Amino acid sequence: MHFSENKPIYLQITDYFYDQILTKKWVDGDNIPSVREVAVLMEVNPNTALRAFHELQNNGIVSNKRGVGYFVTSDAYNKVLDIKKKEFFDIKLPSLFKYMKLLHISIEELEALYYSDSD
Repeated sequence: MHFSENKPIYLQITDYFYDQILTKKWVDGDNIPSVREVAVLMEVNPNTALRAFHELQNNGIVSNKRGVGYFVTSDAYNKVLDIKKKEFFDIKLPSLFKYMKLLHISIEELEALYYSDSD
């Protein structure tokens, strides 16, 4: 996996998990890769992978069944949706609006471009 420099690696790993859940590759109750498997897959230190798992547990996205592994929680999809929407509204959307203003792009122009490409 290629990591960017502008976000901690463990948060980029959580984003990977979020993507797996939002695309429904992992659904409620699924057993997910172990900390070691993620560390190998992502080519990171196991402590970095463990930090991502702790973040996911703290957010209620995964739960650990001792001796069995980590599992996607029953309400993970909705929680991830809320987390990613908040991130979009708080971080990505303001940046988009800033550039729209700088480039004199109206909402109508953006809508017309979006809807003409999605047909």
